[in-house]
Amino acid sequence: MTRISVKNPEYFEILDDMTSEKYLGCNQQWYKKPWQRMAGCGPTVAANIILYSRESTGISKNESLTIMDEMWKHITPTMKGVNTTNIFYNGLVSFANSKGAGLFYDAVDIPKKNDMRPSFDKVIDFIKRSLENDMPLAFLNLCNGKEKCLDEWHWVTLVSLEYREDLSSANIEILDESIKKTIDLLLWYNTTTLGGGFISFALINKND
Repeated sequence: MTRISVKNPEYFEILDDMTSEKYLGCNQQWYKKPWQRMAGCGPTVAANIILYSRESTGISKNESLTIMDEMWKHITPTMKGVNTTNIFYNGLVSFANSKGAGLFYDAVDIPKKNDMRPSFDKVIDFIKRSLENDMPLAFLNLCNGKEKCLDEWHWVTLVSLEYREDLSSANIEILDESIKKTIDLLLWYNTTTLGGGFISFALINKND
């Protein structure tokens, strides 16, 4: 088995100011408004990846919520949520512009129709390249198929990949609800009826 993961998972650690409890990544249930809590998975995942890029540990829950609120202003859910990688991308462009930064962005869409989907090895290669560059991914799942550990119509943060070279099995670890979960990626790919997508992104300092 080959395993690849982000190099510093501790960058996702968030400390509750009141209880000293530790979380792994942001949680959309921290949003204040009911609609935000219902539809805020996209901006929450974007906030996770921005937090990771800051390369620091022990950020407070209040600080992370400030970032979540900022991401909501740019990756704003429609009545169907953030249900495409394109909506996510447009929000990232808006966020990058607000910071005077450039944007590295790449994505792989998994269309609804099987015959239009990229091959599984291309999906694995995309995830692998991102993680090798120490970049967590945003993963959109519109239908979880037979994979019961995923919520449908939902974004999560992908932080590791483990697979056999012949691709007879492939699992990913995700952050969702401030905890880590293991997902059978091959099962999802073979059984999802609506697909989804994977996004890799990073802000770039224009002075670099």
